[in-house]
Amino acid sequence: MSKLAVHLIDEPVEVWYQTPPLLEKTPSCPDGLIWRGESYVIVELLEAWRDHQRRGSRARNMRPEHAARAARVGSWGVGQFNFRVKVEGGRIFDLYYDRRPQNALLRKGQWILKGERFSND
Repeated sequence: MSKLAVHLIDEPVEVWYQTPPLLEKTPSCPDGLIWRGESYVIVELLEAWRDHQRRGSRARNMRPEHAARAARVGSWGVGQFNFRVKVEGGRIFDLYYDRRPQNALLRKGQWILKGERFSND
């Protein structure tokens, strides 16, 4: 695959599943997303990765043995599940589920459309 340029978006989106994941804080790739009122069907998962890195003050508030386990499997309110997907029409999006609670009303985290990728060809 050729190098892909990125257009950063960084906006919350809604996602949907044909069959919802068993654990909503450990999601699989969604089947589609809704961004700016437009629905996109995901036709291919290109890449997926997790990031359970603790940052800032959260990186210093655990014993080393607990921090090592949290880096592998995550801990409450920490981590991201990242997906690079192709949608109908061929557009490529990077999106992620951010496990951090945003406030008392958004304790489950949220989905973010990080950006869109374009071919440099």
